[in-house]
Amino acid sequence: MRFIVSTSTLLKQLQAVNGASSSSTVLPILENFLFEIKDGILTISATDLQTSMTTTLAVESKEDGKIAIPSRILLETLKTLPDQPITFNVDDTTFAIEINAGDGKYKLSGENGDDFPKIPSVENASAVSLPASVLAEAINKTIFAVSNDELRPAMTGVYCQLNSSNFTFVSTDAHKLVRYRRNDAKAEQSASFILPKKALTLLKASLPTDDVSVAIEYNNTSAFFRFGNINLICRLIDERYPDYEAVIPQNNTNRMTIDRSLFLSSLRRVVIFANKTTHQVRLKITGSELNISSEDIDFSNEAHERLSCQYEGDDMEIGFNARFLIEMLNNLSGEEVTLEMSTANRAGLLVPQTNDENEDVLMLVMPVMLNTYA
Repeated sequence: MRFIVSTSTLLKQLQAVNGASSSSTVLPILENFLFEIKDGILTISATDLQTSMTTTLAVESKEDGKIAIPSRILLETLKTLPDQPITFNVDDTTFAIEINAGDGKYKLSGENGDDFPKIPSVENASAVSLPASVLAEAINKTIFAVSNDELRPAMTGVYCQLNSSNFTFVSTDAHKLVRYRRNDAKAEQSASFILPKKALTLLKASLPTDDVSVAIEYNNTSAFFRFGNINLICRLIDERYPDYEAVIPQNNTNRMTIDRSLFLSSLRRVVIFANKTTHQVRLKITGSELNISSEDIDFSNEAHERLSCQYEGDDMEIGFNARFLIEMLNNLSGEEVTLEMSTANRAGLLVPQTNDENEDVLMLVMPVMLNTYA
């Protein structure tokens, strides 16, 4: 098998799918890209058995065939080459690969393409489509709150609920929770599934900046995303997601509205002086004034800042892990945010003040007990 392709074009496609490959000692072939040529179209595949990505590009070739090529050495070689035509000569018997680029010649050993795991397809699937910008925003707003706790596998992904009136994306790690809802996205049939974090991270990196439509297919076991010449397929997390609606407090009579960037900057400064284990900050709200403070008794460190805010409700003192608040404020948009609270021992809700009717964002953060400075 012989084919010619541009180094820059090939490198771009390899980088798009490389994240799906795996450094597997059990199945070393997963450290390879699968190259398949049919009618002058090269399909490149990478997989870790849970998540797979494929991409296609046109090449100069007169014959069909397949070969598994070591991903690391191929990527590192292409990164150092200038943009030029590059020729691959593959021995179909020994799977030896010779690469010719300008005055350079490089040889490496490939593997039998037939031994590469079959990239699954989604059968009996339901289908929806979303603009790439909407999907990217949903991932950005939720992925930071996904849990890394393998003992609670349901929470290691983003929960997706599709129905005839909206799409809802939910993530939680038991300390914080994000519910991101789009009222301009609808599905004919109601469905729910949990998308793993790795697949979403790959999607986030691969989605185009121009607003193309992303086709999404799903069944009971897998989800399939298609945009441009890239396909991503992943196994869904087969677990029951916790009842997230039950933990969102409903009657929050204390509401503080404040400039998001000022609040964020203040928290970043004050947390420097907080206990390095708890990252605890104290919010004291009286009238239209917010006092933010922290202390680390072990090192006699403390910080106090005062900000103006709009506040409805009773005077209040509540403690939070500042790192969680900072993460949430970083991932919210809009100039102002509202912090809704009921009591000092109930979760607080962060809601952005935006004019976008199609977007409904709610972020929940659990408080910490104020008398437990470590």
